[in-house]
Amino acid sequence: MFRLDGKVAIVTGATSGIGVSIAEKFVEAGAKVVIAGRRKKEGEAVAKRLGKPVRFKQADVTDEAQMKALVKDALDGFGRLDCMVNNAGGPGPVGSIETIPVDGFDAAVALNCRSVMLGMKHTAPIFRAQRSGSIINIGSVAGLRAGLSSSMVYSMAKAGVVHLTKVVAMELAEVGVRVNSISPGAIATGIFGKALGAADPEKTAEIVKQGLAKVQPIPRAGLPEDIAGAAVFLAADESGFITAHDIVIDGGLIGGRFWSVQQEGLNNMRKAFGVAKS
Repeated sequence: MFRLDGKVAIVTGATSGIGVSIAEKFVEAGAKVVIAGRRKKEGEAVAKRLGKPVRFKQADVTDEAQMKALVKDALDGFGRLDCMVNNAGGPGPVGSIETIPVDGFDAAVALNCRSVMLGMKHTAPIFRAQRSGSIINIGSVAGLRAGLSSSMVYSMAKAGVVHLTKVVAMELAEVGVRVNSISPGAIATGIFGKALGAADPEKTAEIVKQGLAKVQPIPRAGLPEDIAGAAVFLAADESGFITAHDIVIDGGLIGGRFWSVQQEGLNNMRKAFGVAKS
């Protein structure tokens, strides 16, 4: 396992799902972590469970003043900062382009993309001064392929995250700072339940896990820890020559057509042509 001994990280959106898993893996690897989220009760519970290396800061990361205060809290609490994980996100309005509410559009873009910009804006001066640091932004395969989200606004915002990652990486690489993104595929979390209005989204994760088992070639749903492992790697010194990349972790979802489906199509064509299978 890659080690993060002596490193300090911020993980946003860390009261549930992928964010919690990233915080857990960072602590296991030896890092100290400031976790951030809007839900105080849940955030404090995570911090208590993970122990002394973890601090919780209640913050709405779409608000610049609160993001700035979050970064300051990490510096004041642990004396340094080495990694910023911009993970906070959530569903956008569903439906046709003809029905999207403007306020819903703005809110989804603020949560899924502006928060990432703010996280980079307020950690870049620290990383620039020390000429080191790793920024990890969480995108989505929905930002790489149309039709993979219930919300076209979410897809658009995540596409923005992936490209913003690359353009910022090209600037900060010149001062020794790395910026990469991770685009998860079908990960079993509560975001699906939240998007569709479930009363208790976190309880839908197990249902989602079963439903996503055969969406991609690898016959199981993705899990938060699949993303967390990649985040540890990108935060570690061993990835020191990697920047401006988007790492897709999707079990092959966007890799192409399923082999079995392709073969079935070919066999049907052979039958139509009267050609025996060789």
